[in-house]
Amino acid sequence: MAYEIEGRLLEVCTCNVLCPCWVGEDPDFKTCDTVIAWGIEQGSIEGVSVDGLTMAVSAHIPKNILIPKSWKAVVFVDERATSEQEGVLLKLFTGQLGGAIADLAGLIGEVVAVERAPISFTVDGGKGKLKIGTRVEAEMAPFMGATGNPTTLAETVFSTIPGSPVFASKASQFMKDGSGHGIPSVDLQGHNALQGHFRFAA
Repeated sequence: MAYEIEGRLLEVCTCNVLCPCWVGEDPDFKTCDTVIAWGIEQGSIEGVSVDGLTMAVSAHIPKNILIPKSWKAVVFVDERATSEQEGVLLKLFTGQLGGAIADLAGLIGEVVAVERAPISFTVDGGKGKLKIGTRVEAEMAPFMGATGNPTTLAETVFSTIPGSPVFASKASQFMKDGSGHGIPSVDLQGHNALQGHFRFAA
């Protein structure tokens, strides 16, 4: 097995709640700007442990999210990663090791930068917080159903955690600095967010 990782997802974007991209519709405002972070709780890639590390992508999506090689993205690697860990993480998240992550990587047409950064990724009582250096800051909480359980989306045409349901959430804050990377900056409140658990293996 080339890799096996599991953990949690935090995602925010400029679409309204609920994000139409997940059901294959065009973004609410014709384009979408998003930050996606995978907090790896445990796992290994090509025999290298990546427990406790986070990978993140800040992307500009110019049209429908499903158009291959259409995203313009910045990739952030957890600054705590060793050079060996960084190497296998980039190999995995650029699709070189196959599986569901390769399908997702195939949507990215241009990687404008790969940067190491301090990444703070926490989920406490269902509330998620994400901070990537001075570039990204977001805080979100899931919607709750009548039973007291989080509202979930499943069997969607698009997913950043294929095979797992996702918790529909709202971001009370979403700030993204795209300056220097040629992608839009964002400073919004009350827009779409998503959370979930993932397990990727191939």
